[in-house]
Amino acid sequence: MPYGAPPQAPYGYQGPGMPPPVPPKSSAGKTWGIVGAIAGVVVLGGIASAVALSGGGGGGGGGGTTGPKYRVTVPQTLADGSYTLSKDISQQAGTSVPHDGANEHGITAVGGQYGSGTKSLVMVGLYGTIDNPRTTVEHAIRGMKDDAQTDVAVPEKEFTPSGGGGPLTCGVDVRQEAGQKITMAFCVWADASTSVNVAQTDTADLSKDPRSVDLQEFADTAGKIRQEVTKPLDTASA
Repeated sequence: MPYGAPPQAPYGYQGPGMPPPVPPKSSAGKTWGIVGAIAGVVVLGGIASAVALSGGGGGGGGGGTTGPKYRVTVPQTLADGSYTLSKDISQQAGTSVPHDGANEHGITAVGGQYGSGTKSLVMVGLYGTIDNPRTTVEHAIRGMKDDAQTDVAVPEKEFTPSGGGGPLTCGVDVRQEAGQKITMAFCVWADASTSVNVAQTDTADLSKDPRSVDLQEFADTAGKIRQEVTKPLDTASA
């Protein structure tokens, strides 16, 4: 697919799988599930776009020469047990994300929807061979921006988690759904073997001021998640 072509429509964005409208905030439990599904649609769309779009002269990531070394998993809990898995969406991710693109090859996609109190977090990851990790991050974010119902509220920039590890690219988007504004913080990262996108919403305040989101704090959480979901690739059982 040539660079700049429209990204593949994410799973559930149209047709029978489209999430229902967001109900009033009083239905907290139901709202949590729906908001999580909406975040999943946006994140899946971004990851799908990252693979579907042409890399335009990749290289530099080392993936093509060294081969994949790591995989992405879907643990039962994340961030030192702060988030609990409510739904494994790996099947949807595998259906939505192409296995091969100009910059990513032999891709397997996995994902999960997690909860922590009033917070809903979606994690979608892919692993395989990534020629240029920076290109993958750029295309994942571009895929989320290209969603007609999603606007950039706080432009993405790099944050270094306080717990260590390389920088993450994080920002805040606002999605319009049935007249309801949904504020969604996200962080994306990639290396020669893996790429992961995490996005979080809070049903206690769906339309909170995007500028009030502490992105450094969320990057610290995402840094913990990166350590937990990334595991060495066991070639014997892969």
